[in-house]
Amino acid sequence: MPAKRKELKSSQVYAALKEMIADYRFPPGARLNVEKLAREFRLSRIPVWEAVRRLEQEELLQTIPNRGVFMAEMTLERAFELFQVRGALERLAGRLAAEKMDKRTLAKAEKCLFRQLKVVEKGDLVGYSQSDYEFHSLIYRSTGNRPLEEMLESVKTKMQPVGLQVSPILIDLYEDHRAIFEGLRKKDPERVERAFQGHNQRVLERIIEEIQASQKRRKGIKDFQKSLLHF
Repeated sequence: MPAKRKELKSSQVYAALKEMIADYRFPPGARLNVEKLAREFRLSRIPVWEAVRRLEQEELLQTIPNRGVFMAEMTLERAFELFQVRGALERLAGRLAAEKMDKRTLAKAEKCLFRQLKVVEKGDLVGYSQSDYEFHSLIYRSTGNRPLEEMLESVKTKMQPVGLQVSPILIDLYEDHRAIFEGLRKKDPERVERAFQGHNQRVLERIIEEIQASQKRRKGIKDFQKSLLHF
C-alpha cells in the first residue's frame, strides 16, 4: 500500500508540473527549484524528483550536474520538425472533429476565442499561448480517437520550451483559429483541414524567418570577430 501511495503522489506531481509547463510558468531555460516545489506540493522531494525524471525523458526538463534542473531550450530547427509532424496530425484531427464536435464543445471553443481576442489585442504572448493550448486541446478531444489525441498532446507539450517570437503574426494566428472554428461549426471537414494547413504553414514560415535571422546574426558576429584580428 505505501508503494501505491508513493506512485500516486509521483503521478500527481508529474501531472501538476506538466500543467505548469503548459501554463508557461517556467520559460525556456528557467531553473526549477525542486525543494521549493516540494514545499508547494507539501510533499517530500522524492516524488518531485521522480516526476522530474519522467519529464526529462520527455525532453521537457534537463538536469545539469552541480547546477540544477532547468526547462529545456529547444532549437528552432527542432521546432520546425515538430510543427511538421503536428501539422500532418492536426489536419486529420480537424476532419474528425468537424464530424464529431458537439454543441457544448463548440460553445467552449467560441468562448476560448473570445478570450483569445482580448489577449491578442493586448499583445499578451503568454495569455495567447495558454488560450492556444486550450483551443487546440478542445479539438483534439473531439476527434474520438484516443491514440491521435495522445500523439498530438505529446507533440504540443514538447513544443512548450520553444522561444518562438510570434508577435508579428499574432492577429493572423487568431484569424486562423476563427477559420478553423467556422469550419467546425459548419461541420465541414475539408474547410477545417485547409484552415489547419494554412495555420501551421504560417508558423513554419515564421520559424524559417527566425532561423534565417539567427544565421545572419551569427555571421555578423563572426565577421566582426575576424575584423578585430586585423587591428
